[in-house]
Amino acid sequence: MKTIDLNCDLGEGAGQDAALMPLITSANIACGEHAGDESTMRATVALALRHGVAIGAHPGFADRENFGRKEQPVTPAAAAELVLTQIRRLQHIAAPMGAVVRHVKLHGALYNQVSRDRPLAEAVVAAIRTAVNPPVIYALAGSELERAARPWPDILTVPEVFADRTYQRDGTLTPRNRPEALIADEAHAVAQVQRMLSAGVVRATDGTEVPIRAGTVCLHGDGPQAVAFARRLRQELASVGITFAAPGT
Repeated sequence: MKTIDLNCDLGEGAGQDAALMPLITSANIACGEHAGDESTMRATVALALRHGVAIGAHPGFADRENFGRKEQPVTPAAAAELVLTQIRRLQHIAAPMGAVVRHVKLHGALYNQVSRDRPLAEAVVAAIRTAVNPPVIYALAGSELERAARPWPDILTVPEVFADRTYQRDGTLTPRNRPEALIADEAHAVAQVQRMLSAGVVRATDGTEVPIRAGTVCLHGDGPQAVAFARRLRQELASVGITFAAPGT
């Protein structure tokens, strides 16, 4: 039997947080830059506490117009400060509510850039180690962020895979501006997750079988079928003996 974490990006204004929260084990909460504000952070933390869901910070670029999904020039020092500021903002909200920010998962373009740029990754890892104790980092499986975090014995590095995204032969996600980037068919998405968990591989868009390690599965919370898909994925994984828990619990 395998245990897996189901994580979801929440507090982003999609309007489905209350329905999604009981279906997941980790919530990545927008910290007021690409989306969210103090009110949404407080409400999302309260929901997570109610359902026993692990709370994480979801830092992104300060770019609401593009929902933090447009890549930007950023130095390692600036990336570290961006991440650190947003983690501390969520901690400031969570602590008086009796909640702990347990993990960090980057958002959108920042996630992608840090995943492939080693200096950015090392700076972000150092920032997270400063802010979260013990540090838990959700990193794209096989990415530079995962490789930068792995040598630190105090960091729990959780390799992340995606249910509804396609992959390239190097293990990176297909850029969102390509028509094949998203998997619209639920059965296909469920089958992709099952294969990543059972066989440790994912089929890239060119047909290559790419080795992959899965510690957490991302479920996006901003699609029209997000709740229905989360429910279906959880049910189908449970039917083959998979259990659900946040990393380290």
